[in-house]
Amino acid sequence: MNTGVKITAFAAALAATFGTAYGVGKGVGPVDEPKKAGHGEHAAATPAPSASASAGGHEGHDEAPAPAGAELPGGLQVSDGGYTLALETPTPPAGRSTLKFSVKDAAGKKVTAFTTEHGKELHFIVASRDLTVFRHLHPEKAADGTWTVEADLPAAGGYKAFADFKPAAKGAKALTLGVDLGVPGAYAPKPLPAVAPTVTVDGYQVRLGGTLDPGKAGELRLTVTRGGKPVTDLEPYLGAYGHLVALRQGDLAYLHVHPNEGGPGPDVSFTATAPSTGTYRLFLDFQHEGKVRTAAFTVKAGAPGKVPAPASTASESAEHDAGGHSHG
Repeated sequence: MNTGVKITAFAAALAATFGTAYGVGKGVGPVDEPKKAGHGEHAAATPAPSASASAGGHEGHDEAPAPAGAELPGGLQVSDGGYTLALETPTPPAGRSTLKFSVKDAAGKKVTAFTTEHGKELHFIVASRDLTVFRHLHPEKAADGTWTVEADLPAAGGYKAFADFKPAAKGAKALTLGVDLGVPGAYAPKPLPAVAPTVTVDGYQVRLGGTLDPGKAGELRLTVTRGGKPVTDLEPYLGAYGHLVALRQGDLAYLHVHPNEGGPGPDVSFTATAPSTGTYRLFLDFQHEGKVRTAAFTVKAGAPGKVPAPASTASESAEHDAGGHSHG
């Protein structure tokens, strides 16, 4: 997919509000991602939790219902368009483990041919139901269509896995399918981190500005600095200078966009549309000095203060799991 086109994209977009089906967004371009050695998976950096914030998980959520006749947002279905996400390891243990899955066609056969999107045939994401754990993984595909990847799921509880792909079959469309998995053990959901304009991850400060509006395209602008100085040499990651995933609290509806046209920092902007009002977690992946880092924000769409204005505010310290980043 040409990364030089400005995009407005999100997973399985609501037809009534977006006018397009899901498409992985086109990124900054053209850029060529440098080849380098593999690195382990990375976790999201999150601001300090707020005691008054919702605990997330399977509890109720505040998004509005979809309009009648509208398509579901991405990630809410395990099957769509004749394809099914089949997880072979639905109950992995806490800590590092191997996840295995496949995409099956309408006849129940494992799909082996996919279209390459942003340097990968398939993008695989795992998030905890309380949205405090986020893993963007890059699994390896065997000849029979089985995908395998190492993942670090740090605690017991409910998680959801998302596969973002386009089968290399005539008439096939890009899909984002989702499936639940559970890590056995005592579960203590964490409160959703509070809305904050700035997070700190691994010595970098990332500031969020712009708007996330239900049913209307808006610009999200993220600015990366380190030590008070702008970072102007971000490196291409998956064919762009940034990669953004948003998950809706409650059902984990999936919104996936890539940057608008622009340079290698300090600003990376995205055009995105929320499928509804509600609370979302935004996860920004960016690469600098050969390492991928993730900054995470809590945002309310369709409400006052939905995206914090980039005013001069003290950045909040964000916890970062140095698990790295895994790809095949």
